[in-house]
Amino acid sequence: MSNASGPPRQQRHALWVRVCHWVLALCVFTLAYSGFYILMAHPRLYWGEVGNDLTPALLELPLNDNHQPEAWRETVTFDALANKPISASRTNEIFNQNGWARSLHFLAGWFFVVAGALYFAIGVITRHVARDLWPRAGNVGAYSRLQRYAYTGVAFALLPFMALAGLAMSPQVVAAFPALLDVFGGHQTARTLHFFGFVVLAAFVVGHVAMALFTGFGRHIRAMIVGR
Repeated sequence: MSNASGPPRQQRHALWVRVCHWVLALCVFTLAYSGFYILMAHPRLYWGEVGNDLTPALLELPLNDNHQPEAWRETVTFDALANKPISASRTNEIFNQNGWARSLHFLAGWFFVVAGALYFAIGVITRHVARDLWPRAGNVGAYSRLQRYAYTGVAFALLPFMALAGLAMSPQVVAAFPALLDVFGGHQTARTLHFFGFVVLAAFVVGHVAMALFTGFGRHIRAMIVGR
């Protein structure tokens, strides 16, 4: 009696995995583009609640002339006050037309949160998270233990942290939930941590794409499009 079972079926990515993957990928690209444009308007990072060109920066990013404090001319010094604050005017034109980038960044962020929440919920229900992503002994499955640590660390720690840090920079959100700002220690601290979180996320994306290139880019793209 011949064996009619045929060759084993290839592993497939479920439709919901593929849809969430591409929605999240588009959101990451949009957030990176709009976030960089926002950063261009003021490429200086601070620690605490307040930060501007007249206060010391934790980190200056030389992306354009907007980061140069020497481009200010003092106009008034308030000698009657203890810390003698000053007001100043810029001596060069400022690049600060980023309202569209802020709106796009906020919109893409909500799409990212919704898609990520759906991925997590469906992944738990279908056991995709436990079976394919969660680290466990034996390296059973398509991903090694190191990959599982990277994926779960980004998905369940870094990305929620990035979302919360972003919300902590929103005056409307903080007005409704002031404790969120206390957790991060100020608007500027949240902004700085949000930036460094993005640096880690960008490194993960580069590594993720590099692994796909080295192990068969066309095969991985096809699998994430048609499922096979």
